[in-house]
Amino acid sequence: QTATVDYPIHREVKIQLIAFSFASALTFCYLCNMGRILAIDYGRKRSGIAVTDTLKIVANGLTTVASHTLIDFLKNYMAKEPVERIIVGLPKQMNNQPSENMRYIVPFVNKLKKDLPDVPVEMYDERFTSVLAHKAMLDGGMKKMARRDKAIVDEISATIILNDYLQSIQSKL
Repeated sequence: QTATVDYPIHREVKIQLIAFSFASALTFCYLCNMGRILAIDYGRKRSGIAVTDTLKIVANGLTTVASHTLIDFLKNYMAKEPVERIIVGLPKQMNNQPSENMRYIVPFVNKLKKDLPDVPVEMYDERFTSVLAHKAMLDGGMKKMARRDKAIVDEISATIILNDYLQSIQSKL
């Protein structure tokens, strides 16, 4: 069977999908929404931010901001760009228990949900993102002084969180 789905954002665009199941059609429609997904690697001092393109194919680092200004930054960003979902890194230990950083992240996530009630907020496993960020900087040939910049590590970590999240969604298709 074939189903035609019209998206009001782009009237001319008609997407043909082969409807294997209702669930896969719903997942496909979720991915076709034109808003971005934004990821946050939250820290006590600063937070790395990454976003997808509007098609949710590519995760890119956006910036690093002081954590005490993060919600204001997000409000300003979302006034300019459509964001349909926010992903916050979930710090876990190797034994799958929450890390001690959860005591800082939970109040932030609660405030985020209160201040931006129309945007779903999810938490996603962030284990090893800092290690992977350092490896990416080494593999990318960054100079030693640049690799010491923790803001860059936070931004790359947010990008890794977002990329992993995107891969988890695509694997469910």
